[in-house]
Amino acid sequence: MGATRLTYLDHAATTPVRPEVAEALRPWLGPTFGNASSAHRFGRTARVAADEAKRALAAALGAEPNQVIFTSGGTEADNLAVVGAALAARERGDPFRVAVSAIEHKAVLEAAHWVTALGGETIVIPVTSSGLLDEAALDDALRRDLALVSVMWANNEVGVLQPVGRIAARCRAAGVAFHSDAVQAFGRVPVSLRETGLDLLSISGHKIGAPQGIGALIVRERRLVAPLQHGGGQQYGLRPGTENVPGIVALGRAAELAAAEGPALAVTLARLRDLLECRLRELLPDVVIHAEYSPRAPHIASFSVPGTESDVVLMQLDLAGVACSAGSACSSGTTEPSHVLAAMEVPEPLARAALRVSLGHDTTAADVAHLLEVLPGAVTRARALAAALQA
Repeated sequence: MGATRLTYLDHAATTPVRPEVAEALRPWLGPTFGNASSAHRFGRTARVAADEAKRALAAALGAEPNQVIFTSGGTEADNLAVVGAALAARERGDPFRVAVSAIEHKAVLEAAHWVTALGGETIVIPVTSSGLLDEAALDDALRRDLALVSVMWANNEVGVLQPVGRIAARCRAAGVAFHSDAVQAFGRVPVSLRETGLDLLSISGHKIGAPQGIGALIVRERRLVAPLQHGGGQQYGLRPGTENVPGIVALGRAAELAAAEGPALAVTLARLRDLLECRLRELLPDVVIHAEYSPRAPHIASFSVPGTESDVVLMQLDLAGVACSAGSACSSGTTEPSHVLAAMEVPEPLARAALRVSLGHDTTAADVAHLLEVLPGAVTRARALAAALQA
């Protein structure tokens, strides 16, 4: 019996470390080392490497090197942006109030809940059924003296792209800082702090071929955020602690690749996603594709097959060697339907049937074909199980 073909279609959860990134990282796992805060030659070598990576990341994101604050990943970057901005506003005597969209990653939503727990206020801005921000509701929120608005660039579950440039302009006119979680956008669509007028921007390395455990928050002006950690004063005191030089080096190299290859990669991924969705309609005529007519990141397809439960279909796909997901990996283990689909007013039975397929740098047409080959059988078995449980 031949080995089962393994197909990875969960790149929105994490991506494999790219060979070019591993090559840049390798010396820092052995012969080359040092604390970037040390004054001796080992420390100076580390400082030079970290600064070079910082310049590379800044160039890729349309920012300045002194605006880059390295974090442990997207979650920490989002927390620093949302809670840090609220605390900084409170210290200035400004309103201790933030507004976030209803479809944010849990890293932003829970950070906003933290603001409320600290005595502030959170406004949740609804989205339309297509997943786009309700801009009239945004305007209402902006009239309430906010410290920050946070709206993600590309949604991690359905891929919807928000008009961040237009949102940034509205916030700027109201004198409110604007943050965007660009974790799923960077490397798939053009991302620039300078061109969009953003104040704060979060990214995560493991979404673009760097290792897990490294990310960054881009901060236009340091006065906009207060630190959540306190220590030795590294990174202008906004995120103190010994810097993760191996991770920083890896992120810098991954960012260079993402910036250089992003436009061509986006075309390839969009073509594969469109092929997938076209064939889905042929194989499963009752399939529902979420946010189908909205602007979307090219690497994410979210769909529901009526009469199924996503966890059952995912188990069947895994047995057939295909890895995808029901939604955010950061909400794994939950039995509740996606808050993103709920905000888009997707009926609960369809929300419970949702699958997310996310494509990456190494995804091929053969990978998509493998999914399409095994998915109908997985759906048939899931429907049979559902019928048996109802009998």
